[in-house]
Amino acid sequence: MKYLTVVRAAVGSSVVLFALSAFAADPLPSWNDTAPKQAIIEFVDKVTRQGSPDFVPAAERIATFDNDGTLWAEQPMYVQLAFAIDRARTLAASKPELMESPVIKAAATGDLRALAASGEHGLLELVATTHAGNTTDEFAQLVRDWSTTARHPRYARPYTELTYLPMRELLEYLRTNGFRTWIVSGGGIEFLRVLSEPLYGVPPEQVIGSSIRTQYELRDGTPVIARLPEIDFIDDKAGKPLAIQKFIGRRPILAVGNSDGDFEMLEWTTAASGPSLGVLVHHDDAGREYAYDRAASFGRLTRGLDEAQRRDWLVVGMHNDWNAVFAAPTAP
Repeated sequence: MKYLTVVRAAVGSSVVLFALSAFAADPLPSWNDTAPKQAIIEFVDKVTRQGSPDFVPAAERIATFDNDGTLWAEQPMYVQLAFAIDRARTLAASKPELMESPVIKAAATGDLRALAASGEHGLLELVATTHAGNTTDEFAQLVRDWSTTARHPRYARPYTELTYLPMRELLEYLRTNGFRTWIVSGGGIEFLRVLSEPLYGVPPEQVIGSSIRTQYELRDGTPVIARLPEIDFIDDKAGKPLAIQKFIGRRPILAVGNSDGDFEMLEWTTAASGPSLGVLVHHDDAGREYAYDRAASFGRLTRGLDEAQRRDWLVVGMHNDWNAVFAAPTAP
């Protein structure tokens, strides 16, 4: 029996060692062996290898990632917008007076054209109305409940199953090499904090996003943080570098995005005097996902495409550079 135990342990160790060696041999198996993959691996090697002239201490290995369109699907609309629309329907059913707002009426009736026509102001009103009037704990539970039942209209799968496998591999690869990975998103910070750790291994304290105002209250003697129907901060475009400086206090050496809303984050990251890398995910695979860039309503990418080559940013095309797109469905 003791001999069998030793054999089993040896076999188990061999399996572990084999898995580790396979990971070391190809840390990004869902990426094709094209130029972007090689550039990422070379960058990670040069900033982590002792003795390299480009070595970066672990404390300074900060990597920031956009979320919508970078870590999970953002078409035909942002995931959080789908959540807000469902919330509008629920709220309007119990509070019919909310339908007096053209924005809430458009969301509750599924009139996406009218909702889009309301512009940024309308979307802000929708978020303020559908995301407030509760505590942070209550809102987190709303997000959890919704994420288990809502389905993507094209794939008929939970939105949480539409994360990009190559990006999840990249997050893990970076963390294995001493990077701290942050999400810096235009989406709501409290919405993302519920999902970031189970989906991406990013703890809630390493999430930066847009926010509504909150205040501390006592309700029946219990302290709560109440969410107010007022926008506090929009974490998009030039707001991203400002938020990174405020909440991280270090300039990233790697930034990954997919739209012109991420331009300033990549620009600021790659303007540093030391080694840095900017990466743009280009949605060019209509078969497995979606193909969009310059004319997109969500995730428009124009300036980034025009300037990527001059700025030495990597443009990762889903069609040629990824051999898989979505992570496997989670077990029930």
